[in-house]
Amino acid sequence: MKILLIGIIGLGIILFVVGVWFWTSDKPRTELQARYLERPSDLVDVLGISLHVRDRGPRDGPVLIMMHGFGSSLHTWDGWADELADRFRVIRFDLPGSGLSMPDPTGDYSDARTLDILNILMDQLGIEKAAMIGNSIGGRLAWQMAAKFPERVTKLVLVSPDGYASHGFDYGKAPDVPISITLMRYFLPKFLLKMSLLPAYGDPSRLDTDTVDRYYDLMLAPGSRQALIHRMEQTVLVDPDPLLATIQVPVLLVWGEKDAMIPISNAADYQRVLHDSTLVRLEGLGHVPHEEAPALTLPPVRAFLERK
Repeated sequence: MKILLIGIIGLGIILFVVGVWFWTSDKPRTELQARYLERPSDLVDVLGISLHVRDRGPRDGPVLIMMHGFGSSLHTWDGWADELADRFRVIRFDLPGSGLSMPDPTGDYSDARTLDILNILMDQLGIEKAAMIGNSIGGRLAWQMAAKFPERVTKLVLVSPDGYASHGFDYGKAPDVPISITLMRYFLPKFLLKMSLLPAYGDPSRLDTDTVDRYYDLMLAPGSRQALIHRMEQTVLVDPDPLLATIQVPVLLVWGEKDAMIPISNAADYQRVLHDSTLVRLEGLGHVPHEEAPALTLPPVRAFLERK
């Protein structure tokens, strides 16, 4: 019994030391803004949420709105946005609780709430309609916007879009959040974050230190980890076919052939239902081709957006 007690105490000490060693505190928001906020005016209040919004390019140009995926930020579009701003008014924003955007005080991270926020943001910026560009979850939001608010969408660029059921995400059911994601709110060593990012790249050697540092920094914004968990907990997919079938605008599907998160085989499901779609297959690239190889992937997107 004494030996068992000593063993339990020893294990407790080890777990305490490991917990203290890997405990990951939030970073001060002022520190993150000093590094990643270009202009104070890029913080825009929408429904009581301070959203990080970059609005660049000619005011009278055709409008593009870019939406990022899970755990990402508006910076994922840097390579495309900077180039497209020569002709287009390019608007990208951090989803609530991501990047430099504050968490939603209501705790509601459903798609319906996010679309409400997007509609009001467009109204505040004086935008009647826009082409929507979205990656992963951002792609799901983009095509839902086109289906539910068709008067506000001119074209769609869907980069590895989410929407169809996949492992762990069944229709009509909230997913079971993995314990690794739940623990992320307390423990997030940078090497583990890098390991989680590597599968998003078709060529892991393209994931550079600066990109890992940016993801890590912004994941430690106050409230961001909890918001990501809430967003996952509140994701309830429904069969997308009925909504997709209502979309009348042209759609460009952009997919990395080495996407390990949402396989390119899903593109056939979209093309089966959409009325006007074109698929661009990207050899050797993964789930975030716009981030992994922006110069290589932008030309077909620009051609699509400039087409009358």
